[in-house]
Amino acid sequence: MGFNISLSGIGASQKDLNTTSNNIANSNTFGFKESRAEFGDVYSSSIFSNAKTTTGGGVQTSVVAQQFHEGSSVYTNNPMDMRISGSGFFAVADDKLQPQNNSLTRNGAFHLDKDNQIVNSEGQYLLGYQVDKDTDQVSSYEAQSLKVPDQFGQPRESQNINIGVNVPASAPAKDPARFDFTDPSTYNKSTSLTMYDSLGQPYKMTTYYVKDNGGDAATLPLDANGQPVEGATSPGAENRWAVYYTVTDASGEKALDINMTPEGDGEVATGDANGPVASDGQQGHYIEFNTDGSVKSINNGNPIITQSLGLSPEQGGAGVDMNGADQAQTLNIKFDDPTQYASPFEVRRFNEDGATTGFLTKVDIDGKGSIVATYSNGENVTLGRVAMVRVANEQGLVSKGGTQWVVGQDSGAPIWGEATQGAFGSIKSGTLEQSNIDMTQELVDLITAQRNFQANSRALEVDNQLQQTILQIR
Repeated sequence: MGFNISLSGIGASQKDLNTTSNNIANSNTFGFKESRAEFGDVYSSSIFSNAKTTTGGGVQTSVVAQQFHEGSSVYTNNPMDMRISGSGFFAVADDKLQPQNNSLTRNGAFHLDKDNQIVNSEGQYLLGYQVDKDTDQVSSYEAQSLKVPDQFGQPRESQNINIGVNVPASAPAKDPARFDFTDPSTYNKSTSLTMYDSLGQPYKMTTYYVKDNGGDAATLPLDANGQPVEGATSPGAENRWAVYYTVTDASGEKALDINMTPEGDGEVATGDANGPVASDGQQGHYIEFNTDGSVKSINNGNPIITQSLGLSPEQGGAGVDMNGADQAQTLNIKFDDPTQYASPFEVRRFNEDGATTGFLTKVDIDGKGSIVATYSNGENVTLGRVAMVRVANEQGLVSKGGTQWVVGQDSGAPIWGEATQGAFGSIKSGTLEQSNIDMTQELVDLITAQRNFQANSRALEVDNQLQQTILQIR
């Protein structure tokens, strides 16, 4: 009987040594959870034995229980590395078409594969949810694989231009009729943005601001030589600015002027009553201000709508379709409360609604697990949200290796959700969870297990000596 007791002790000590050695071996494994061997005594009695004198039958391993407390963080330069701060697991699937067959893991080391799917080092697919782009809420908790497209969006021609500016009240006046976009001395200020035609071809649209001097030499102050004083204005023109527009292609050559089309007959307006006209015939419009610097009128109260730009295929645009019909691309220009204050020229707003095809430039993951891709066309797109899973009894999970677990009978059913919701923790991008091994404690446990093994070996040796003594009695 003593032999069996000592052998059970040796086996338990060996199990403890194996568990501790496995912990130490995985001290640098991301997402690894330490194990602890738990033991129970072997005890049996019957009606024919005296319970008061029964010694027990040795020791048995009750369970090797994993401890799911969090490990420390290690920071990386990969935004697709993630750790869960709090409770929950990532879900990964071997087959993206069968997401219901999944495993749980705390190892958040992910990357993009050749198909731009988010996978781990074993090629398993990270599961997530679709997100409504308008509400930024999960539209369905049906988990599926997550993909980050390397291109996004169809080309979209520019249609609306929004401008907000302050023009300086102290700017010198100039003659709008002398405007020439190649000569900076003929205008006060300019600013540019990139606009697009229907093919996504980029063009530079430039807006020029000219403080109007009235243009009537008879009413302008003259210098000693009988010439209008530079910067002087005719009475009533002190608070009026002329605005012109041009579009240039990628080489910097002017593709066309943008002429204003007044409301009504569609004819290009001419003459000072409808707007300024440059020496080359380019049509602009006026912005008039009150004496307090607030806007009085813009384009005489008419909408600012350009003529059809008519960008031809030779210019890289879609001015003419395959049937030879004109593809009209017009711009609706809206000024958002322009001002004329005694402060420097300032652009508060200058944007448009066109876009070209974008190429992936960056991927970010926020605390809710939202995967946001940034593209070269300026689009920020929420592609999905990382799925989170938890169970009622974590120690009931069945380990399958690779720092992964599957739901078992004792763990309870999986509960799906998203980060920061309910009992789920948050997601930290660019961070990985290290093993939760305490190396100092493991080394102490290793020494303890070794001593237990030696003690049980000694007990076995003593039992053997007693048997030998008994056998030698004559």
